[in-house]
Amino acid sequence: MIILFNKPFNVLCQFTDKENRKTLSDFIPIKNVYAAGRLDYDSEGLVLLTDDGKLQHKISDPEYKLGKCYWVQVEGKINWTDVQKLKRGVLLNDGFTKAERVKIIDKPKIWERNPPIRERKSIPTSWIELTITEGRNRQVRRMTAAIGLPTLRLIRISIGQWDITKLKPGEYKIINSP
Repeated sequence: MIILFNKPFNVLCQFTDKENRKTLSDFIPIKNVYAAGRLDYDSEGLVLLTDDGKLQHKISDPEYKLGKCYWVQVEGKINWTDVQKLKRGVLLNDGFTKAERVKIIDKPKIWERNPPIRERKSIPTSWIELTITEGRNRQVRRMTAAIGLPTLRLIRISIGQWDITKLKPGEYKIINSP
């Protein structure tokens, strides 16, 4: 079984928390499923859960090069040169990384975030669609910061063939394993 879950902002990608923050158990009442990979507490979007250990490994292991696609709102005006930097790659403190695909997009038709992002009147924001095949800690945020455009909002929209296009935040859908 695979569960597609649209993780809301400020929800932990685990089933328990000693600090009493919202977790997966607040939304998914199904036992014996585990997240295949993580999504940061302050990020939103697709989390895949499964009861199949082999499938969980295939989804989360970078060796399988499963693309993870994100909509990223950055502070500042992104341009073609910035996109090329992300495609060619940037050096992070844990090594070199690059986007598999990246393009500038219009603001997507998505839900409002609660609480809303901080916006400054004097600084514009931009949106990009970015795909990576690794899954380093806070990788996309560090990549955009490395080119001088801090991430304000990060939404994972797909992992491989799976996406959240029909799920609202906090909703999940059960599908059969491939």
